[in-house]
Amino acid sequence: MNRFWVFRAIAMMAAITAASTASADSTGKWQNSQEVYDKVCSYCHEANVGPAIRGRNLLPGYIKTVVRHGNRAMPAFRESEINDAMLADVVKLVATGPAVARK
Repeated sequence: MNRFWVFRAIAMMAAITAASTASADSTGKWQNSQEVYDKVCSYCHEANVGPAIRGRNLLPGYIKTVVRHGNRAMPAFRESEINDAMLADVVKLVATGPAVARK
């Protein structure tokens, strides 16, 4: 097994773990987009697992598509996990926010 596939397998497991362990509050709702970013996105995108996403001027439509459908090792997130309104706020945070130092 070459290094690419090993890295991809590790990244996929990290993304699945992040998706399965991140959860909203007891009412099933996220408090705000920063909470979603901190508990879901940053788990990989600020830990050198996934690519940096903030400060890259990514198109909002692209971000939403990747979140809903996944991309490579990143899992898809259903509306039951992050509703459309909250996703729109997360997209705005990622698309317009400054770059964040990676861990």
